[in-house]
Amino acid sequence: MNPALLPLAAAVFCFAVFLVSFLLDRRKLRNGFYLFFALAFFGLTLLALLASVSPDAAALVAFGVILLVPLTVVVLAVFLIGNGVTMLRREGRRPANLLSLAAGVGIVALIVFDFVVGQLGWPPLEAVRDSVNGIVAYLAFLFVCFLLYSFVYGRVRSRRPLDFVVVLGSGLLGGKTVPPLLAGRLERGRRVLAAEDRKGRSPLLITSGGQGPGEAVPEARAMADYLVERGVARERILLEDRSRTTRENLTYSVAVMDERKPRSRCVVVTNNFHVLRAALLARKVKVNGQVIGAPTAWYFWPSATLREFAAIVVDHRVLNGTVGAAIVLASVLKAV
Repeated sequence: MNPALLPLAAAVFCFAVFLVSFLLDRRKLRNGFYLFFALAFFGLTLLALLASVSPDAAALVAFGVILLVPLTVVVLAVFLIGNGVTMLRREGRRPANLLSLAAGVGIVALIVFDFVVGQLGWPPLEAVRDSVNGIVAYLAFLFVCFLLYSFVYGRVRSRRPLDFVVVLGSGLLGGKTVPPLLAGRLERGRRVLAAEDRKGRSPLLITSGGQGPGEAVPEARAMADYLVERGVARERILLEDRSRTTRENLTYSVAVMDERKPRSRCVVVTNNFHVLRAALLARKVKVNGQVIGAPTAWYFWPSATLREFAAIVVDHRVLNGTVGAAIVLASVLKAV
């Protein structure tokens, strides 16, 4: 039997499951896991085919992949620390801006901790090390699946006609001015509206955002004024000005759409780092539409992506907590 057949069969099976799940509803996080395993088994298939031709070449490739893991960890730590410094300089010292720096420092601290524990050889400390490493490895696996599917989901476009374009708010600058991050969303929403107009459709645009602390006006109103100044007819803009969170953005926007046209179809506009989590929430609150993203400044993306991933981990805290507890238990039993 050809050794490549087994991983190839697994790759085909996983991809088929992914494809069916994706076509049924692309707004599912599990799609990322199916796709990850499909690609992983496909990689094993290529390695097995290479081994059948040249075992030495296959061994060299396998060694390179194994060597790439620690190298990637080190490069990632350096990149995150550098990005964290950039975030502090450009965006200030808010807690949300410290995520990439904290992640980079955490990776370095873990490397040092593993080295020290290895030198000491004390079983209780080794159990702690194994627990931490196991949890970090689990989170790293989740993060890779999250990144992979975020990339895929953000690049698949829906061709269905739209009744509404919903733009999610993200806070105002100085209490009344649309900041660049939100302007990117609004410009993307304006382009979608123009594209629909060229196809002979006339969807309405919903600006979604309430009045937060320190804001002189609701975000939805400031967003609408921004669009009107750039040529969008005010009568084509509806305001959802009660929401404070992404879930409320979506929930209250559904109410606005249902009031105008029940069972309508929409597209939700946010930033690219926020697309997948917004899509997961859209599915939960029964939004009939997909989510698309606006570009984000390169230095802002890592911290924002880490924040979105952390929020998704918390959203699934029961499952992730159970897995984490199992990893700790296994590490403790191993040390006994």
